[in-house]
Amino acid sequence: MSKDIQIKKGLDIKLKGEAEKVTENAVSSNVYTLKPVDFHSIIPKLSVKVGAKIKAGEPVFYNKANEEMKFPSPVSGEVVDIIRGEKRKLLAIKIQADSEQHFFDFGTKDPKSMKAEEIKSHLLASGCWPFIKQRPYDVIANTEKDPKAIFISAYASAPLAADYDYVLVGKEKELQAAVTALSKLTAGKVHVSIGKNSNSPFAGLNDISLHKVSGPHPSGNVGTQIAKIDPINKGEVVWTVTPQDLVIIGELLLTGKFNAERIIALAGSSVEMPKYYKTKIGAAINSIVGGKLKKGDNRIISGNVLTGIAQDIKGVLGYYNNMVTVIPEGNDYEFFGWIKPIFNKISTSRALTFSWLFPNKKFDLNTNTNGEHRAFVVTGIYEEVFPLDIYPIQLLKSCMYKDLDEMEQLGMYEVAPEDFALTEFVCVSKQPHQEIIRKGLDLMLKEIG
Repeated sequence: MSKDIQIKKGLDIKLKGEAEKVTENAVSSNVYTLKPVDFHSIIPKLSVKVGAKIKAGEPVFYNKANEEMKFPSPVSGEVVDIIRGEKRKLLAIKIQADSEQHFFDFGTKDPKSMKAEEIKSHLLASGCWPFIKQRPYDVIANTEKDPKAIFISAYASAPLAADYDYVLVGKEKELQAAVTALSKLTAGKVHVSIGKNSNSPFAGLNDISLHKVSGPHPSGNVGTQIAKIDPINKGEVVWTVTPQDLVIIGELLLTGKFNAERIIALAGSSVEMPKYYKTKIGAAINSIVGGKLKKGDNRIISGNVLTGIAQDIKGVLGYYNNMVTVIPEGNDYEFFGWIKPIFNKISTSRALTFSWLFPNKKFDLNTNTNGEHRAFVVTGIYEEVFPLDIYPIQLLKSCMYKDLDEMEQLGMYEVAPEDFALTEFVCVSKQPHQEIIRKGLDLMLKEIG
């Protein structure tokens, strides 16, 4: 039985530079890079040395706390560099790709005939387990805890986000295999949310509970959907998976290959011709954006403008990202800009800012924060863009003074940093909300587990 979800609180940030629905092959990257920092709370231990020859899907490192949890190479090739930081912290593993790719064969599987433990062992051995994340704490799922439900958001509402209906075309078999396998890992349901007027490949699948979502961002955030469908209580765990990661899991089951291919959106007002590109996890940013950007000082972001990570031209596509956004760098400042009527900026307030007069206008925004960091100012503005039944400023403050009991009572188990991206965007105090929540979650994970 489906349950429609209508979100009223939120904010759609309409930006110029939406990707045209045309897909091209990105330039093949010579070197692919895995960064353990992409896997929060994991202590990595290497499985390979410099000079090792590996196939796509073979493990590069594993989780010290659970040696069965492996992290595979996205390509076949040679390990050419292992970069370490302070105290020999593992920062990156670089793999030079072969001209002809070779895949490790994990064997084909029929998810319908597999038992839960077989599926779990197979996903761990093949390196697909890191695609499964859990709430609370927004980390890779704990294999020892069973989820009460699994959530998949196939509706992207973030600014310039890749259109799942487009990138998943023709992937119905892979998606079906993946959701059938996941359905055996929970006593509850596999909840899939799609757009209200969506033509989603998920619409005809079995073993799922389908929901239709409408409303402004963050309606596409999986945290918003969890809160509306089956909220998390103390002691409960839910798992989440993104649709493109489902495709990799499904292809592994059907073919025996770990295929790290992704269709990503290259978007933003600083891109000459925004469109979709076929690439692989860990590809060099330059292989995606090289020769495609407008002149000027630009900010390259792996991910969307609200939650993505800034990269330079030598950076790497994040492990979980399915888009690269490029917008102008905000290194210019307006003299008396705070007192002038504004028509070219987004604001939830109607004072001096007149963007509300043009509801369908798309904006060319830069990275300028238009203000400096200061103490929290209580304005009530966060609640206007925050659809969860939580007091956002109180939760943020409890994280800052590290009161675990208060954090728990205020709903910390339900949230992830991305749920506070919009409150950070509208914050007049310019506080780093996502960073505050991340540190709070880490503290709870360490103290409570």
